[in-house]
Amino acid sequence: MTNRESFAANHAAGGIPKSSWGSILQRGGEEVALEKVSNRFTVRLSEQGKATDWRADIPADHRLHLSTAELEEFVVDASQRDRVMDAARASDATDFASHVYQPKESPGSFIYLSDRITIQFSPQATAAQIAAIANSVGLRQLHPVLGLPNTFVFQLTAAARENPLKLTNRLMGNPAIVLAEPDIITAAQSFYQPRDSLYSRQWYLNHNGGTGFTAGSHIFAEAAWDITRGDRAVTIAVADDSVDINHPDFQGSGKIVAPRDIKDNDFQPLPGSLNDNHGTACAGVAVAEENGRGIVGVAPGCSLMPIRATGMLDDRSIEALFTWAMEKGADVISCSWGPTAVHFPLSLRQRAIITRVVSEGRNGKGCIVVFAAGNANRPVEGTVNERGWPGNQIQGFTQWLSGFAVHPDVITVSACTSLNKKAAYSNWGESISVCAPSNNAAPGTFLPSTGFVLTPPPIRTALAGQGVFTTDRLGSAGYNPAGDFTGDFGGTSSACPIVAGVAALVLSVNPDLTAWEVKRILQQTADKIVDPDPDPQLGLRLGTYDADGHSQWFGYGKVNAFKAVQAAQQSLSKPKPTPTPTPTPTLPKRLEGSNQTDFAIPDANPQGAVSAITINDERAAKDIQVTVNIAHDFLGDVEIYLLAPSGEKVLLQGRTLGRATQLQKRYSLQNTPALQSLLNQSAQGDWQLQVMDRVPLDTGTLKGWQLSLSV
Repeated sequence: MTNRESFAANHAAGGIPKSSWGSILQRGGEEVALEKVSNRFTVRLSEQGKATDWRADIPADHRLHLSTAELEEFVVDASQRDRVMDAARASDATDFASHVYQPKESPGSFIYLSDRITIQFSPQATAAQIAAIANSVGLRQLHPVLGLPNTFVFQLTAAARENPLKLTNRLMGNPAIVLAEPDIITAAQSFYQPRDSLYSRQWYLNHNGGTGFTAGSHIFAEAAWDITRGDRAVTIAVADDSVDINHPDFQGSGKIVAPRDIKDNDFQPLPGSLNDNHGTACAGVAVAEENGRGIVGVAPGCSLMPIRATGMLDDRSIEALFTWAMEKGADVISCSWGPTAVHFPLSLRQRAIITRVVSEGRNGKGCIVVFAAGNANRPVEGTVNERGWPGNQIQGFTQWLSGFAVHPDVITVSACTSLNKKAAYSNWGESISVCAPSNNAAPGTFLPSTGFVLTPPPIRTALAGQGVFTTDRLGSAGYNPAGDFTGDFGGTSSACPIVAGVAALVLSVNPDLTAWEVKRILQQTADKIVDPDPDPQLGLRLGTYDADGHSQWFGYGKVNAFKAVQAAQQSLSKPKPTPTPTPTPTLPKRLEGSNQTDFAIPDANPQGAVSAITINDERAAKDIQVTVNIAHDFLGDVEIYLLAPSGEKVLLQGRTLGRATQLQKRYSLQNTPALQSLLNQSAQGDWQLQVMDRVPLDTGTLKGWQLSLSV
């Protein structure tokens, strides 16, 4: 026997040594270390046992009947367990006997093995091969698993020589088998709740209703934590004014990763002034450690990369911030900040560094970049006829633009309240991805011309909603001079790290997801909360959803941690089947379409000009190129979108073209990474180009466009 053959004979898939086959549970793509419970075992009675007084044949105390698997649990003195089990196996009253197990990290959480296992075979495995494998290890095929190809449930027979745990680990070494799992049974329990002493005040994670709350206004964190509380290998970078990394809720083995102070050019991102409180609170919301005291973050098991920013939005500062995060291995970058200016378009470098991080970070899978929408109760991009500001600092038709929030590659987060209503301050618009729970308060913004925070026209009605409880700077500094925690945090600043934490939980379950896939999961699993009431300040009603499922107030809905993590779990790729000879490569086929009809672009009209190209091929798109020809008096007014047959919409061109009047450009995966979200969908149907003019006066024409798809 060769060394390779010897290894294969003694190791299951994944390299589990034979000596561990009886103590490793492979389940859901993970390995769980088990140990036998010293004083418990189970049996399944035979027909004879059911018809007789079987208890006399099994000298142990009956404890529990597990009806789903027809198992009986017994408790026995630990020194007698194996002897009694042997007697039970020899008795005509039993068909099956097994140890009881518990996870090494969770003593008292019992795992019971039934006499059934599930096996998924490779697509190449024939019925004859499947039968031969089953017979060789003493299995009887019961039924297929609907929805899973070549997957069946088997039952151990008397000919089986190993228990289900050992047997499935052995089978995982067979190249004809993709997956083998024992059918385990464990008691149901309430959703996981952290032991941290102040957790009960963190309503935004989970709550049970009561005064000041609407059912479902939390993010269902406890259900998500039943699947994962986060993986240390997943890192959330919190880029802010500072983080008090000495706080007990940021302690723990491997908790802090690559800290950086860009402002002072060192590696201690600690508060440097009396007002450096914001980042500590944001970090607590996202990733505070579960340690039995204080609070707990959305993703307590993940690591934290604290980055103290310069406080300035110049190109070098932004590049330094995002470059550090990407190069040091951040998976999620949480940014609870934005421009002080009312109208702030990104520079080419700022736009480029974010695009680069989202497309090149995480070894090409892309970092997830999350931005707060802002707290002025104004559009992240749009025009408002302003009046009533103190001293008329802002008046008349005013264009609002937050360049970071409208960057097509980021996840932009607005805020809702504990009553599932729009937070009065929350910015809004078509670029909002999702919302997350936060406090409720009057809007406010900072004007460079005055140096003060100004409150927009006053709100006359009471604003109901609970504040966000999170970490504060240690000692008398910070928001709460009387303690190390604060209950008055809020704004889109706290909504943003909530979403960052959920994104980290998603990656903890499936780290192979791209940034675009994570964004899609968060949007598709969000809860469609509805607020039919008018905005108490502007009188707008934007709390419902359009035909694409998007709301200007709430994006695609309130983030739901459980649904998002569940979707990520379901997206896990299965183990690869047995390699087959590589077929002779064929060149991909390109599907070409063109529409050269002139369309006038309506002036200052959100519907825009829409031109369609029909593709009659149902194969999945592997590459997308869009070529556009537009003439316009001022192309800086124009946005261009591509709409796939599925209804998914991708921004090709933002309002960054300035005074140019002619646009002839090809958009591809290389220069427009957002197109990646349309890959692997059926190409069949109507593809539409939408060109919108956002500002009055200047006009133009869509002269034509071409679509090229590789399938």
